[in-house]
Amino acid sequence: MHTQPDLPTHAQRLAATLVHTWTAFGTVLALLMVHYAYQAEVEIVLWLFLAAMVIDGTDGMLARWLRVKEVLPGFDGALLDNIVDFITYVFAPMVLLWSCGYLPDGWLGGLSAAVPLMASCYQFCRTDAKTDDHFFLGFPSYWNIVAFYVVVLELSTTTTAVLLGVLAVLVFVPIKYVYPSRTPFLWAVNMTLATLWLGLYGVVVAALPDPSAWLIGLSLVYVAYYVVASLWLTARTARRTHVERSAEAREVAPV
Repeated sequence: MHTQPDLPTHAQRLAATLVHTWTAFGTVLALLMVHYAYQAEVEIVLWLFLAAMVIDGTDGMLARWLRVKEVLPGFDGALLDNIVDFITYVFAPMVLLWSCGYLPDGWLGGLSAAVPLMASCYQFCRTDAKTDDHFFLGFPSYWNIVAFYVVVLELSTTTTAVLLGVLAVLVFVPIKYVYPSRTPFLWAVNMTLATLWLGLYGVVVAALPDPSAWLIGLSLVYVAYYVVASLWLTARTARRTHVERSAEAREVAPV
């Protein structure tokens, strides 16, 4: 005899709806980012970047904890998350860099801003952008973080344009980047360091326009760790895959 599955309670539906609302609030932050970018209020935009990262770093964990996919199966939370991430991590940072003079003048500045947008369009639409083993495949469109360092390091417009171009190319290079809240390997370390980096980000922004060089350097230590860990795990995964395929080939080879 088959039993009917328990239907979600009103409290569960409300909780799931609030999680989606929390994610959707990122669109409001993106609107404010663009508005204040055109007002040349760079520090406000950087604070809004931080708020968006906090939302992005918590909504997924809340969604999994509250089983929102089961409670509200008719609502695509992953699509909502991608929409919000694109406008807060990609579109708004390019608006900031272009409108506030961090990119070259004229058409070259527009092109420099457009290239990351186009590259990220590809990445956000590929089905394996988030791998089954919980990595990002290709540079994970952290353009808000790039914009943060462009501002605090006072990079030249030429350096910024070159940096954007190089990172846009890396979108297409199949390196596996750590997904701090999902990658199982060293999860606690990754989450702890990511949280500390967010704190450093806030301290640096609060100190603008003259932030401490050693605090910026300390924050870059995490960036270096993130890159090295991602490269090492990519190589480790590739070696494991090669070994497994070699073993499978030996098993099916004729005697």
